[in-house]
Amino acid sequence: MTKVLLVLIIAAVPLGLPTQQESAAEHDIRALVATLGDAWNRHDAHAFAAAFADDADFTNVIGMGAHGRSAIEEFHAPMFSTRFKDTHLTATDIKIRMLSPTIASVDVHWEMTGALEVDGSTIPLRKGLLNLVVTEQSGRWLITVMHNQEFTPRKNL
Repeated sequence: MTKVLLVLIIAAVPLGLPTQQESAAEHDIRALVATLGDAWNRHDAHAFAAAFADDADFTNVIGMGAHGRSAIEEFHAPMFSTRFKDTHLTATDIKIRMLSPTIASVDVHWEMTGALEVDGSTIPLRKGLLNLVVTEQSGRWLITVMHNQEFTPRKNL
């Protein structure tokens, strides 16, 4: 009987899952990142900006920025209708560090296809890192600060 009980207990434990359950906050933050990516892939500047706090700060890969949700929308709208109109963004890894129950630092590794240079030529696969500070506001997680970095992996550092 003891062996049967032990086998049942071992069979009930899922293999390959983290030993620690993801918190509700982490789950909601991952959903926020997914919503942001979905809005990007639909090239919807309004939906993209809706993931940001009213007073958010955004900085792109070349250091240009926007302050506030409406400015972030205005910043992205022309790009979504031109150079990024056929892009597809994928989050390849998400790391969340809870700084408090209502503040988190989030690193999102990303890949993008379909972007165009200013001259209209296709940019090959792009990879980068979003550094986010997200805050819970009235029960909803929003991006307060986003810094976007593009990188090319190097063999020797």
